Amino acid sequence: MTQSSRMLDKNGLIEIEVGDDLRHSPRFNDDIAPTKASERTWSKWNIAALWVGMSICVPTYTLGGVLTAYFGLSVGEALLAILLANVIVLIPLTLNAFPGTKFGIPFPVVLRSSFGILGSNVPCLIRALVGCGWFGIQTMFGGLAIHLLLAALFPPWQALGGIGEVIGFFVFGAMNLYVVIRGAESIRWLETLAAPLLLAVGIGLMFWAWPHMSMTELLAQPPSRPEGASVTGYFLAGLTAMVGFWATLSLNIPDFSRFAKSQKDQVVGQVLGLPLTMFFFAALGVVMTAASESLVGRTIADPVNLIGMIDNPFWVGMAMILIIVATISTNTAANIVSPTNDFQNVAPRLVDHTRGVLITGLVGVLLMGYDLLQKAGVIGAGVSLEQMYSNWLLGYSSLLGPIAGVMAVDYFLIKRQRLDVPSLYQDGRAYPAFNLAGFIAFGVPVSLTLLSLATGTMYWFYDYGWFTGSLLGAVLYYVTSLMLTPADRAVPATAIDMERHL
Repeated sequence: MTQSSRMLDKNGLIEIEVGDDLRHSPRFNDDIAPTKASERTWSKWNIAALWVGMSICVPTYTLGGVLTAYFGLSVGEALLAILLANVIVLIPLTLNAFPGTKFGIPFPVVLRSSFGILGSNVPCLIRALVGCGWFGIQTMFGGLAIHLLLAALFPPWQALGGIGEVIGFFVFGAMNLYVVIRGAESIRWLETLAAPLLLAVGIGLMFWAWPHMSMTELLAQPPSRPEGASVTGYFLAGLTAMVGFWATLSLNIPDFSRFAKSQKDQVVGQVLGLPLTMFFFAALGVVMTAASESLVGRTIADPVNLIGMIDNPFWVGMAMILIIVATISTNTAANIVSPTNDFQNVAPRLVDHTRGVLITGLVGVLLMGYDLLQKAGVIGAGVSLEQMYSNWLLGYSSLLGPIAGVMAVDYFLIKRQRLDVPSLYQDGRAYPAFNLAGFIAFGVPVSLTLLSLATGTMYWFYDYGWFTGSLLGAVLYYVTSLMLTPADRAVPATAIDMERHL
């Protein structure tokens, strides 16, 4: 039986040659296997395009409104929070991308080092559930765009109302699943095509809206927080929520960095693609919302509905096509890839890439079932999509923060950038089934968050959940790892031996 081995390529990356020992393992399948050198084709421009494509979407457009309406910030404070948050989130994004790029392994396999071969399924499924929730939200926006597009092309379609939106939901969801089923190259092609187009459209919309509003008056509007209240607490809470916006990707970034040509490509690409794009499109949302009164006669914060009110079927149709492209480019990369890999991690022999994609779609539909029933008129109005978006989806950062801290500390400080990759795919080798240090570092911050919510004490721990969770999780993991596994035995001997022979 041939054993797996590895070699160093010209960019300092590790290529794993898969042997029979891995192919016969229940923890392995070809879709979550380490990428070959020939598959690492993503340049810094592809990585930047990935982030442009993911950042330009309806939720990003609404962030300024969420911060001013729900977090009590002024417009200027909201835009500053968005820019600063996306600079901050680059830190876990680039750090957690390193093992994916060096070894070519996806997020669930990276987690096996810190949580254990079987234990990795716990954080994986948490990440998958959040991804499926975002998939449902984005698909709802995309479905609405399809409904408005069909209504512009075929006026009788408008009479379907909510039923038309539900049909659009399923059509749009199927389009997304098809792109991801075709694989990583299909996603790279879509993002590279969409990025310049979306930036051009965003700039065009800014020029269209700018004459219809006053930026001076907009920035002068008072914040909605109580008069005289200190800005610090409100700003930090909003900043935490904005960091939480990409808390999911700060975990599963190895799912994409495993295809990067080099560490430089993944770092430079993320720096170029994320912060300024997020800031620009969030600012566009603020400007468009402020201009909507002059454009259509009333204030509308949702770009899909705003554009849908334009009395010109041609331009409505063109705009909806672009919104559909923008939402697909976000949804496929940000919300389907990770759950697909996460579900495979549970049972690699039973769940391959295609089945993982279909499970993601099914769970996303189930999570959006209540809203779909509302739109179809089966049940009455209740909690709105916007309320769910602003409350639950912006609150999960306190749950994901500890995982980000654990991942970074495990790879850089405990394992010292050395992993025994073949053992990550096999039971009973260099890594335990469950790593107690990982679960302590995850469980304590989450317990404190739940305690603060249940008792109303230490509410700051929840308000600043991503920061408190990631920092406490990182410290706890480092301390408990050294206590449970001394530093001289933290790196598997097989990893050190293999590294010496490279």
